[in-house]
Amino acid sequence: MRGVRWLLSLSVLGAAVILGGRPALAQFGGCTITATPVAFGIYDVFSPTSLASTGSVRYQCEWIVFNRTVYLSKGSASSNSPRQMVSGSDRLNYNLYLDAAHTQIWGDPSPYSYNANGLAFFPDVTLTVYGLIFAGQDVPTGNYSDFIVATINF
Repeated sequence: MRGVRWLLSLSVLGAAVILGGRPALAQFGGCTITATPVAFGIYDVFSPTSLASTGSVRYQCEWIVFNRTVYLSKGSASSNSPRQMVSGSDRLNYNLYLDAAHTQIWGDPSPYSYNANGLAFFPDVTLTVYGLIFAGQDVPTGNYSDFIVATINF
């Protein structure tokens, strides 16, 4: 099935209070797609270390798929880098990555996407979303969040 596209929300939560986020779920034509939020917890404005966390996007299909591409939206930011969580009019910069070393930004469009080329028989794939809030940001206390849409093309 070429050109099949699913949209799924992936919440990004962070800053002064840990917010409860539930996994998102989408189903279509024999595929189930879930996303687990990236929940950063408490951000310390005085810490010299960036705050890291992870979430996931998982797809399970009951049929054979060929090329797969997974994009993550910019959320409330105007670009893939940096993304921004919002609390009222306050903004907290962060980003989402394809790798644990935080070197490959995961966004939209290419080259910021996850790509898997070739044939996959009944795939069950979990992709880790690596998040990082950058150190040294002087922001007020608050509940910061962003709303990211994961788009999967088969």
